[in-house]
Amino acid sequence: MENIKEKAEDLTEDIGQYVETFYKLKVLQATDKAARLASLSVSSMMILILVLFCLLFLSIGVGWWIGESLENMVAGFCIVAGFYAVLSVVVLVLHKNLLLPWIRNILIRKAYE
Repeated sequence: MENIKEKAEDLTEDIGQYVETFYKLKVLQATDKAARLASLSVSSMMILILVLFCLLFLSIGVGWWIGESLENMVAGFCIVAGFYAVLSVVVLVLHKNLLLPWIRNILIRKAYE
């Protein structure tokens, strides 16, 4: 009878250790995913900032060039602004069908890596 009691105590101890190890594993996995997501967001923000600066200076250059070609600087910058306005409208129209699912799929793919 004592042999069975010892085996039961050993079994409950092993189950306790298993649950504790499983909990620690899940915490480590969650931490790993959070760290990956944080590093992805920081690097994406840095790339986005660099791209925005490149786009800004490119837009200024194109506006200047068009303005000199037309001999009217205001017209050159207004043409560039109009291009961005049309692009913004296209993005607003298509964001629910194309942009949001694409971003969602990227985030889900990164979360399950």
